Amino acid sequence: MSAEGCPACTGEWPARAHRILDCGTSVAYLHDDQFFPGWSVLVLKRHATELWQLAPAERSALMDELTRVAQALAAGFDAVKMNYELLGNQVAHIHWHLIPRRADDPAPRVPAWTVAHEPRRLAPAEMAERVARIRARLGA
Repeated sequence: MSAEGCPACTGEWPARAHRILDCGTSVAYLHDDQFFPGWSVLVLKRHATELWQLAPAERSALMDELTRVAQALAAGFDAVKMNYELLGNQVAHIHWHLIPRRADDPAPRVPAWTVAHEPRRLAPAEMAERVARIRARLGA
């Protein structure tokens, strides 16, 4: 997929209202499904589909940003484990899913994708509170 038809490049996805922080090379967003509290995505600012397409310095910066956001999510949502997913099968644009897995996780030993659930959409005020909580952990 080219940048032309890419929903991350055209601004169709993720929702602007879910934006947490511009991290430099990437932008962090709260995922619209909050079944796993704190589930976020870190989206590369430019179009690329594979890590090997990034120059070493850009890839390193992305990994540093990923680590920083993951640490903030783990602390802010009491994660006992963080899941990191870089798939790109549905949205062919580099973006990491960061999924805090908590002590009350309904299926802690399986991938988040396999946990059957109804997506949990938050009211705007609750979404804003979670975004603010993550920003505070990031010092933003």
